[in-house]
Amino acid sequence: MQKVLTIQGGKPLKGTVHVRGAKNLVPKAMVAALLGDGPSVLRNVPEIKDVEVVTSLLTLHGVEVTKDPVTGDLTLDPSGAKTASAREIDAYAGDSRIPILLCGPLMHTIGEAFIPDLGGCRIGDRPIDYHLDALRQFGAIVDKVDGGISISARKGLRGTKLELDYPSVGATEQVLLTAVKADGITELKNAAVEPEILDLIAILQKMGALITVQTDRVIRIEGVKRLGGYNHRALPDRNEGASWASAALATKGDIYVQGADQQDLTSFLNTYRKIGGDFEVDDNGIRFFHPGGKLNPLVVETDVHPGFMTDWQQPLVVALTQAEGVSIVHETVYENRFGFTDALIRMGATIQLHRECLGAVPCRFGQRNFLHSAVITGPSKLRGVDFVIPDLRGGFSHIIAALAAEGVSNASGIDIISRGYEHFMDKLQGLGADVTLS
Repeated sequence: MQKVLTIQGGKPLKGTVHVRGAKNLVPKAMVAALLGDGPSVLRNVPEIKDVEVVTSLLTLHGVEVTKDPVTGDLTLDPSGAKTASAREIDAYAGDSRIPILLCGPLMHTIGEAFIPDLGGCRIGDRPIDYHLDALRQFGAIVDKVDGGISISARKGLRGTKLELDYPSVGATEQVLLTAVKADGITELKNAAVEPEILDLIAILQKMGALITVQTDRVIRIEGVKRLGGYNHRALPDRNEGASWASAALATKGDIYVQGADQQDLTSFLNTYRKIGGDFEVDDNGIRFFHPGGKLNPLVVETDVHPGFMTDWQQPLVVALTQAEGVSIVHETVYENRFGFTDALIRMGATIQLHRECLGAVPCRFGQRNFLHSAVITGPSKLRGVDFVIPDLRGGFSHIIAALAAEGVSNASGIDIISRGYEHFMDKLQGLGADVTLS
């Protein structure tokens, strides 16, 4: 029986939430432990579904994963790494796209890897072609088999020169995790340089990797024969921090996000202030609050780092429904990310979707019939409705809208939110939200 979250809206969220390690780093850091010839220790690990999935996948492959019962720190020992069956990998992977990133480390460790048919949030095409093409250039043999893809490195992996068509975070991670022990030098052009990428590079450097981040999105990796373990504290989850910030704004609340880091939220903070939200930064986190008065309409375009991150867009759209005037949001990273607006429109929001690039610069989705621009007219009086959570960030956005709305909403499919938001229900209730799970 699927659980349903009942939300009584109209109450400002007030209080403190604690944000730990980034969902977009921690699973990849866990995978990196496979490359070492000794144990690794990862600190500041959140209790989210993606961590559980990777723990299961690593355990299947012979990695001993131990969790400290007090601190939650993980110790990962790859000394017993082994081959796992395709059936077991498929069963534990679920809807996660993490298995693709195990390929390079597994080929270095045991000579082969298997990728099941992958899931993930349905917000865009998110092809794995970038990954497979990169692995082939390293010398991997890629074969389609029943239920997935088999990848092997019979003659070893060698450094190569690659250039991405788009600065994909996942493809950049793939190259890093594969190149560090490949024979020779790898040069990656048009690489992603998100904070989570740089933190992964810091982890690999601690293990003994030789990686240089050059200008103009170029990363150079000199392969080494062996890597050791690491001891690392994961950077905080900037996406969760921004989500709670938007929740404070939409509900006219006041939320202190303990663990939020100003440096990684620079672009978001500028936009937050422009819309009329306010914040205060201290050494331990950031306080986000609605200072009263009207919210301002904005033109926002998502982009790769250091631009306005796509994961910040959906929660912010809810706040923009309460701004006075017309706002425009141009999504340039995932072509189908506005699917979540259907529920907002049923709640009473005025949102029109367009195929044109309604931004300063035409993007790769222009003239391709993707509804990737939104015109939001506000302020709108939101009312409670029933809805199904569509994806991680869209689902959080629906919850924010329901909390800001008048009346009762019922949300089903909320397990998706546990993929990236630690102790979600506890945090909502701690902020004074009137919510019940049944």
